[in-house]
Amino acid sequence: MNVPLWAWIAVLAVILVMLAVDLLAHRTAHVVSVREAAIWSGIWVSLGLAFGGVIWWAYGAQAGGEYYAGYLIEKSLAVDNVFVFALIFSYFAVPREYQHRVLFYGVLGALVFRAVFIAGGAVLIDNFAWILYLFGGFLVFTGAKMFTHRNDEMDPSRNPVLRLVRKRVPSTDEFHGQKFWVKKAGTWVATPLFIVLVLVETTDIIFAVDSIPAIFAVTQDPFLVYTSNAFAILGLRAMYFLLADLIHRFIYLKAGLAAILVFVGVKMLLLDVYKVPIWLSLTVIATLLTGAVVASLRATRGDAVPLGDAASTGTIPDGTTALIGRSDRPRQD
Repeated sequence: MNVPLWAWIAVLAVILVMLAVDLLAHRTAHVVSVREAAIWSGIWVSLGLAFGGVIWWAYGAQAGGEYYAGYLIEKSLAVDNVFVFALIFSYFAVPREYQHRVLFYGVLGALVFRAVFIAGGAVLIDNFAWILYLFGGFLVFTGAKMFTHRNDEMDPSRNPVLRLVRKRVPSTDEFHGQKFWVKKAGTWVATPLFIVLVLVETTDIIFAVDSIPAIFAVTQDPFLVYTSNAFAILGLRAMYFLLADLIHRFIYLKAGLAAILVFVGVKMLLLDVYKVPIWLSLTVIATLLTGAVVASLRATRGDAVPLGDAASTGTIPDGTTALIGRSDRPRQD
């Protein structure tokens, strides 16, 4: 796909403008309501779908389908990020009115790191075509591991990033509004909000290791890979505030995401044997995601434990251990 430089510049300009609008709309710390999150989610999703329509119009159905498949993969895996973000906020008892600022800068960093990873992946594929098989095998392995370890718990105190930051960075245990750094006794120290931001950014990098190869499974065009990734990530903050109080109900989501990773991994492994049509990829991914969500909501009907409220108290319902770096929900026997 031959994309002119001006198209790249235009897309980046749109992303920066939308980020500026979002930052301006949330310049004052406040608790983001479900209604506000729903409106912003609608805006981001509409923007992402509209851009896919432009791709379809300009480059044809194949390119449009590849964009939508990549967008859907990233959007579905982003739901898993929501689990982790809620658990991180709960562990650090981050007041809900400060959470948007952390997520905003987390998303900004994610856009930069994703661009670097995608550029690196594209170069590797151009020079070593066989690496696609390595990506495919990795995705199958990751999907299988996600399924078998979907109920694992981790002790947050053992998180290596958390321990390293606390050891190397002077910090305070007190929040100072939305500030990441404050000056105490003539020395700049990090607030808990900065440590949370580091963990959020690190978590996204870890998730990128799965999501970027998964998108390369449906398209190897760097423009489609990045734009589908970027437009899906832009709505991550609104998605978090929309789903934060419901994530305890998505008990089968990990299984659905694992199945998606295995599917795209197998699809990549079969590139030289059978090229799965893009419409079939879209159908399978959408069906797996929808099935996991519907099955979860049906199984947890009447369950009204709001994990989002725990984020402001530092506790998680039913004594669940905060899982930093993993979003698995404890088994419900």
